[in-house]
Amino acid sequence: MELKTEILKITAGGKRIAIIAEETASQLGVHSSDRIRIAHGDQQIIAIANIAAHFPQNHIGLYEETAETLKLKDGEAVDVQLAPLPESLRYVRDKMHGKRLREQDLKTIVKDVIERHLSDVEIAAFLTALEIHGLSLGESEALARAMVETGKTIDFGEAPILDKHSIGGIPGDKTSLLVVPIVAAAGFTIPKTSSRAVTSPAGTADRVETLCPVNLSVDEIKAVVRKTNACLVWGGALDLAPADDLFIQVEYPLGIDPLLLPSIMSKKKAIGATHIAIDIPTGSGAKIKNMTEAHALASDFVDLGTRLGLTIQCALTFGEQPLGYAVGPALEAKEALATLMGDGPVDLKEKAVTLAGMLFEMVGAENGRQKAEHILSSGKAEKKLKEIIEAQGGNPRIKPEEIPVGAAKAELTANEAGRVLWISTEDIAQIAKVAGAPKEKGAGVVLKAKLGDVVKKDAVMLEIYAERSSKLEAALELAKRLQPIVLSRKTGQMLLDRVPEKIAGEKSFTLER
Repeated sequence: MELKTEILKITAGGKRIAIIAEETASQLGVHSSDRIRIAHGDQQIIAIANIAAHFPQNHIGLYEETAETLKLKDGEAVDVQLAPLPESLRYVRDKMHGKRLREQDLKTIVKDVIERHLSDVEIAAFLTALEIHGLSLGESEALARAMVETGKTIDFGEAPILDKHSIGGIPGDKTSLLVVPIVAAAGFTIPKTSSRAVTSPAGTADRVETLCPVNLSVDEIKAVVRKTNACLVWGGALDLAPADDLFIQVEYPLGIDPLLLPSIMSKKKAIGATHIAIDIPTGSGAKIKNMTEAHALASDFVDLGTRLGLTIQCALTFGEQPLGYAVGPALEAKEALATLMGDGPVDLKEKAVTLAGMLFEMVGAENGRQKAEHILSSGKAEKKLKEIIEAQGGNPRIKPEEIPVGAAKAELTANEAGRVLWISTEDIAQIAKVAGAPKEKGAGVVLKAKLGDVVKKDAVMLEIYAERSSKLEAALELAKRLQPIVLSRKTGQMLLDRVPEKIAGEKSFTLER
């Protein structure tokens, strides 16, 4: 059926969506969310149909991304037909019933995700099925390979190509800002592509962006790596394993992460890494709660790495509290830069030299940790980070105190004296996000006490920074309510709280779904 195009001045985040009138849809035999094939000249795409009650008949409304793909102008004619269901839906349903999928099945799903043949609802069904039924090692390998093959790859030349990745889960983990310059200062190649924050107050790209640009092209990245042996860039615009980015968009609102292994490994394979140190923070405040889970996950990483031709070593690290004291993009960049300059928290230094030392030993160096400590203490790592900052277009002479943070500041004080018994990493992250992080780079939290520290009554336990006073007030109110830092009582009292606080007489129990 021939329809006249109306180019809508809106975007849909890459989704291919088309709007048609109810009568037009009826003539085509199309229902809402059905797929339609739109052809123009020798080009055609599959789009998801949205049906509007008051849209002009015999017209089709196209979002900007769809119009650009077909090189369409407003008012041009296109041929529109009902499209058949994609083959991958059968495999999605198979996984929903707990069946193990073959390599070709998973390749078909990934291909249809990339080509936007599956709606968000169908992708969500697939991801939920994976969350419930899990992935075999063979399925993880097939997914990782499919995600690499459907995107771009970068070749940095002669191996080894080193990399480091944290599975996340604790706020304040700015380790990459130390590990990358330490490894690069030793003469090894370490091109670090990172994500922006999805659920945390800061991703590596958010931190680095307070020091220099991170949105570089592939050619620009290669030039930076040739010059400095390293880079610290955002990977979202590079089209490396792009299916993973589309999966993440659906995973985030669902609060699930069933593709952890293939997601990480596909990105590392695409960037050309050969030796990778995987950081697995472990503890009650982290994604991985205990050592049994951590060892199982580490084993899976090593096995999957072997299948993909990658050398993997995992570090099971302490995850009971934030790393360092600063949480939030600019605050964390300040702390990382101060640490490279000889100051900074002990736990951040310890973790950085441990991971860098692991990478050195993975490629045959002896006394890797000692080598990393020397590079950090000698100032070579600081010099290397400044080279990277300059090569990426930033100011290499920047000092920690020159990194701007939120002008609005508040403090949370202790109601009583005691020793820090427990810190809720989840609450700390939530407070930082309410303050404006990561979107507002100067927002965040600075802890003034860590586990085991003795705190006096009325002493400051944490500082909150924000760029807007309204967000500061909201974050402070949340901090007072959550009380994320728990102190032990001098009396030895063990009760932390009561739930509910009071029992108000007899009341029938009702369970609502």
